[in-house]
Amino acid sequence: MIPKEIYKKVRRIEIVTNRLVSDVFAGQYHSVFKGQGIEFDEVREYQMGDDVRSIDWNVTARTGRPHIKKYIEEREQTVMILLDVSASSRFGSLDMLKSQLAAEIAAILAFSAIRNNDNVGLIIFSDKIEKFIPPRKGTSHVLRVIREALYFEPKGTGTDVAAALDYLNQVTRRKAIAFLISDFLMSMGELVLLKKKLSVAHRRHDVIALGLHDRREEELPASGLVLLEDAETGESQIIDTSSQEVRSRYEDYNKKRLAAQTKFFQQIGMDYIFLTTHESYADVLVKFFKRRRKRQALRT
Repeated sequence: MIPKEIYKKVRRIEIVTNRLVSDVFAGQYHSVFKGQGIEFDEVREYQMGDDVRSIDWNVTARTGRPHIKKYIEEREQTVMILLDVSASSRFGSLDMLKSQLAAEIAAILAFSAIRNNDNVGLIIFSDKIEKFIPPRKGTSHVLRVIREALYFEPKGTGTDVAAALDYLNQVTRRKAIAFLISDFLMSMGELVLLKKKLSVAHRRHDVIALGLHDRREEELPASGLVLLEDAETGESQIIDTSSQEVRSRYEDYNKKRLAAQTKFFQQIGMDYIFLTTHESYADVLVKFFKRRRKRQALRT
């Protein structure tokens, strides 16, 4: 039995994200994430303008009238959502936590996928694999994905993206669209160690990274002495935010970290979407879909 307050929140996210999917994302998603081939649909009589290369000569000979083979795009795909639930995801300084943002993004992607007749699965991870929901279709299945994304209580506090990618390769036999949702709060050294795993996973699947950020992870207000604590390691430090020099160093460090992060994904050839808790994720996702569709058009 789902507690009433949890049901209400899941229902609210369902309504909001479903509306966005209906109004904005369904067509965008459909045009960007197409199937991997075509499959036979039916044989019908030849009509003026049809491609003569599609003529079915056996049926034509049998009936005495030209017929063609009709094909449809093989659209069904597997969409895997890899969701980072490490302790740092439960941070938010303004309207929402990063974990809530992640749940809403997961909902948008899941609803878009089932509208596209795709299967949706979920891998929840911290410094270990916390939960796996195999890919399936249907609204009830998507609601389960959203519920787990919102209210799952992880046992681990750290982040192990490499383990999540290994697990993805274990549980998916065919190529999948994999949305990797994380705040990627790691040093460049840790990112470099992750590079091979990400590169291998991206060659096998279509991996898209979604980086979640909060404004206070990039800049500090002048609030005097502040205790900063690393949510994943527990390490803490008191800093004087009334100092302009301290705030400038903090902002400079994080600007360089985020720039290096973006460059890192570009070097791998992966799409990277930068999302924040204080800006509209709908606008950012629409821009991403349009940019990717335009890039695909240039390749064809």
